This record gives sequence, C-alpha cells and structure tokens, in this order.
Amino acid sequence: MAYVAPKIKWRKPKTYRQDVIATAKATGCVLQFWNSLLVGDELTVLSIVDDDEYDYLIDAIYDTSNVEEWKNFRFNYRCLRLWSLSYEQELTTPLHITAGRGFTDCLRLLLQRGANVDLAPGGSTALHESCENCQSECTKLLLMHGADANAVSEEGLMPLHFCTSSESLECAKYLLQFGAAINGRSMDENDTPLHVAAKNGLPDHTELYLRYGAAVDRQNDEGLTPLNAACTQRQELQELQRYFKVCQTLLGAGADVHTTDQDRNSPLHMACKNANPDLVDLLLAKGACVNDMDYGGEAPMHNILKVVCFKISHQPERIVRALLNHGSIRVWPGALPMVIKHCSESPRTIEVLLNAYSHLKVTDTWVESVSPEVFKEHKEFYQSIFSLAMTPRSLQHLARCRLRTFLDGRVHKVVPKLGLPTFIKDYLLLEFRGYIH
Repeated sequence: MAYVAPKIKWRKPKTYRQDVIATAKATGCVLQFWNSLLVGDELTVLSIVDDDEYDYLIDAIYDTSNVEEWKNFRFNYRCLRLWSLSYEQELTTPLHITAGRGFTDCLRLLLQRGANVDLAPGGSTALHESCENCQSECTKLLLMHGADANAVSEEGLMPLHFCTSSESLECAKYLLQFGAAINGRSMDENDTPLHVAAKNGLPDHTELYLRYGAAVDRQNDEGLTPLNAACTQRQELQELQRYFKVCQTLLGAGADVHTTDQDRNSPLHMACKNANPDLVDLLLAKGACVNDMDYGGEAPMHNILKVVCFKISHQPERIVRALLNHGSIRVWPGALPMVIKHCSESPRTIEVLLNAYSHLKVTDTWVESVSPEVFKEHKEFYQSIFSLAMTPRSLQHLARCRLRTFLDGRVHKVVPKLGLPTFIKDYLLLEFRGYIH
C-alpha cells in the first residue's frame, strides 16, 4: 500500500476573551449564582436572575480556568507534561452547566427568560453538552426551545456524534425527531452517526438510525463502513455480544461483507483479530471470503492465531475451527512449532489446528515450544501430540482428512447433510476431544 500521510487536524487559534466572568475571582451575587447553577438550586437562581441588576448573568460567559494556578505550574518541570505551555480559557454558560448536569428545572427557567440556546463560547453548544452526558430531558427541552439539532462543534461534531453510550438512546431519538441529519458527517474523519454507533457497540442506536434511513455502506476517510468500524473496535469479553448484535443488524440491513479498508482488511479479518467467535460465524454465513489477503499478505487465520494467547477467554478455538471448515489456508508445517509456542495455553486451538493435517513431523523443537508450566497443566493433551513422533496418525484421522480434502471449502455445507450419526459428523467437523491421534 502506498504511504498515506497522517491527516492534520487544523484548529482555529482561540483568542483570549475579556468579556467573561472568571469563576475563580467571582464574589457576591455572581458567585452565589454560579454555585447555585452547579447544584441545581432553582430558587436561588430564580431570585437572582429576576433582579434587573443581574439578569445579564443568564447569557454571561464564565471562565472556569485558573490563570494563577497555571502560572504556578508553568515553570514546574515535574508537572509540565500535564499542563499546556500556553494559557487557555475554559468557557461555559449557565445553559451548558444545567444541561450537562441534568438540572431540568433550572434549564427551563433560563430558557423561559431568553437564554441564547445556541451559544457556544467553548466550542460546543448546550445541546452537545446534554447529549454527551446523556441528559435526555434536557436535550428535549433545548430542542423545544429551538436548539439547532445539527449544530457543529469546534471539533466538527454534530449532537448525534456525541451519543456514544447506551444511555444516550433517548437523546438520539429526540434529535432525530427534531430534524437531526441522519447521515451528517464529522469534519475530521467523515464519520456518520451510524459509524459512531457501530464503533461503540450500540445495537439500539444502530437499529434506530437504520429506521431513519442511515446509509449502511457509507465509508469514512479510512475506508471503513459501519460494519468495518464495528469489527475493527477492540472488544472485551463482556462486549462481544453487543458488537455481534450491531453487526447482525447491519448485515440484516444489507451491509456489504466484502468491503475492505485502506489496508484491505475485511470485516472477517478484524473480527478474527478481535476474537469474536459469534461474529466470525455470522460473517462466514453471510459469505465472507475466508482466504482474502490484506496488504500485509495475511489471511483471517493469521489474525486469530496472533491473538490466541491474549484472548483465551474468547474461545479462539471456535474461530480456528470455523475458518478451517470453510476452507481456510493452513499454517505452513515448518511454522507449527512457533504457533504451538504462542498458542500453547489454548490446547483446543492447537488440537483443531493439528487435526487439519494428515501427517505431522513432531520433533524436539515441538517439545521445547511448550513451557514446563503449560505442559504440567495439560499433560495428557501434549503427551498425545509428542507421542506421534514415533507413530503415524490413526486410520480414523487419515480417513477424516481424505474426506475433508475432497470436500475442500464445502465441509461446513455438506457434512451436516450427510446421513451419518451425529458423533461422526462432529468428528468430521473437527469437534474437540482433548487429544491428538
């Protein structure tokens, strides 16, 4: 692949504003008003803004940074890495504070008294703030008072792009009801809201956006469709089902299982890299190509074998088995000792991989590839492998290999239809037995 220079994120330099209230120096009613906003004290806020002398506080801009504290750290080299070399103001408004903290009554009071609903001194509006903090009632209230559902923040994001957790679903619903652009793009990466939902493993958001007409195969600047984006995200054990449901919904809506990113990684490549067995099964059932190579010359099988030792709890053996039953290329026999070394803590992965070969040349290198600790824990299994140094594979296994070779990539289709006992079908499909023969 040709070298692609990293995209430079340009930001307009901020100008230092003088027309702000520094909260660190606030006193009297101004300080009382600020503190009331922070805790949602509606009565105090009401008493102050109804005073003509202080009604300007409704749309006042507040600087929550502390220039004196910054000066103290500026020349402290131990803390310098935590602080900016140039002083930056942190600007906000009463609407931002109340919307972000879910103080609906205070927010309503401010809006009824004419607060500017789209004011964005810090780069984002109060609507961005409420969506980021999953404050659905505040989101609804802002929209009812005319907030722009498609306002673009300083970072190039619309409110829908801030809906990044399951708790923000109601916010997303309100935004769409008030005209949010379902295919609106972020400025930096050209992500749509559907990309954001897919990246964050949000099945309910994904279904919602598709109902509103989201483009299922639109690519961002990295060449990722929402399906690619979901498969690419690192997935912890407890997140596997969420990402599976997202991909299931996308595929049900017609997502292309063959679209690749800039490095020619397909959804199957990335699902294997993140060791999501249910997702791999789903992609294969939808026709994913098991032997497509990325720009590095690696197939999905290579991706799963690289992460076995880190993803044992994800059942990587299921993925290796599924790939082999769909006709995946096998590991070069000379590389098997290295594979065993890196995958030795997952005996089932080793078992299913070795059962794809009719003959094995077991040497001392194989024995040395398994640490004493792992050998002790899985003694019977590894003894069954090492014993093959002096004996050939069993006739039963050789017959299995012959039939699998004949069927090639059709094993997963043909074997289940054969009129054979279930245990023989399982054997042909490389069911786990806990030993090699």
